[in-house]
Parts: sequence; C-alpha cells; structure tokens
Amino acid sequence: MKSTNEILNSFETTVERYVAELNFLNMDELLRKENEEEWSIGQMYMHLIQSALFMQLRNIEHGLAKNEHTVDFDAEKTELGSQVFEAEQFPPVRVKVPASPQYTPLQPESKEQLAQGLQQIVDRMRSTASVLALEEAATGAKVLHPRLGALNAQEWFQLIDMHYKHHFLQLDRLKMNLGK
Repeated sequence: MKSTNEILNSFETTVERYVAELNFLNMDELLRKENEEEWSIGQMYMHLIQSALFMQLRNIEHGLAKNEHTVDFDAEKTELGSQVFEAEQFPPVRVKVPASPQYTPLQPESKEQLAQGLQQIVDRMRSTASVLALEEAATGAKVLHPRLGALNAQEWFQLIDMHYKHHFLQLDRLKMNLGK
C-alpha cells in the first residue's frame, strides 16, 4: 500500500486535472445531460465532492475514533475490494446506478461552487494526512463499504484518490458527448 504522503500527492495531482478541466467548461456544458438517466459533468463533480465529504472522509474519522460505526478488526474486504486495493484502482468498468433522489447528485449552482468543493476536499485530505494516527490505523478499526467490504482509515483515504481517478473515464465520455 502507498504511504499517506504518496496518496496525498497523487490526489492533489488528480484534483489539479479536475480544476483544469473545469476551467475549460462553461455552465451550459457543466449542466448538459444526454438524457434523464445520465449525469451532467457538473453532477459528476458534485458526486465526487459529496462522496468524499459525506462518506469517505467521514468513514476515516469513524475508523480513527473506533466508534459504533466500526466493525471487528478481523472483518475483511469483499473479493472486489481485495482486487481493487491490490490493483490500486477500480476496474475500468462503468458503474450504472438507476436515477433516484437519494443517489443522483443535484446540478451545481456555479463553477465556483465546484472549485471551492474540490479545494475543500484537498484541504481535508491534507489535514487528515497530517493525523499521525492514520498511518497506525492501517491495522486499526474498519468501516464497511457497501461493495468493497471492511476498510481501515488508510484504505478509505486511498479510496478517495482511486474514486476520483475512476471518474476520469466518465468525464472523458461526457466531454465526448459535448463534442470537446
């Protein structure tokens, strides 16, 4: 497994690409959808920001606190979880979840909202990386991921970078639909 600093450096580079992409898009392009089942590029950005804030970073905190959200130390990853972490990336397969109010992100209000959200995640990743307990948490309490199984705080941290990188495939596909 990569060190916390390696993951953080990789994540910062990943976010730099998202920010650069954002600078080349106007609001119309960010909001455009092929159909009701597809997300817009803006919704994809909102998904990345919200999943990091409200799932991944929160689960790091739970793992470090060893609170009621954690599972037994010997809980394991699913087969998919083991494969993802061994490869240090998600398989290049499109994950399609039916549109729903619970899962489908809202459209962004502005480019600034997206830029600020990305910066907020970078700031939170930096402060999380500086928590010395994170390195020690590699064998500590775990929190369940719905598809990947039991992950410790270090794995949740790495998952954020892997998740952002995985969505480059979606970004490229959505940009092609814009003719860019």
